[in-house]
Amino acid sequence: MIKFSILSGVIVAIFLTGCAQLERSDSPKKLENIDSVEEIYTQSGQRCDLAWYEKVDQQVITGDGQGHGPDLGSLEWRSVVEFKLGIRGNESNPELGSDLWCDYIDKQYMSQP
Repeated sequence: MIKFSILSGVIVAIFLTGCAQLERSDSPKKLENIDSVEEIYTQSGQRCDLAWYEKVDQQVITGDGQGHGPDLGSLEWRSVVEFKLGIRGNESNPELGSDLWCDYIDKQYMSQP
């Protein structure tokens, strides 16, 4: 009975030791200080800020020319930008309230000559 206990203890120890070393060296490493895929994407992309909103508004007029129109950067403004570009309602558009949206609009429409 003692031999069985020792043998089973050794087997359990080997099993636990083997499991602890299963980390693959080629497994992806977690990026530190990154909270979301969106954050990873926008680190190299266009940030939504007042200067960018003004740039877009100069190219895609969202007001009526008399000072009336949606507030720059608001969801209403972003929806008007999509409407003016003819892309409102496209399922492939990023979410209106995201930095991804700004990057998408910038790369697809604002960066073109």
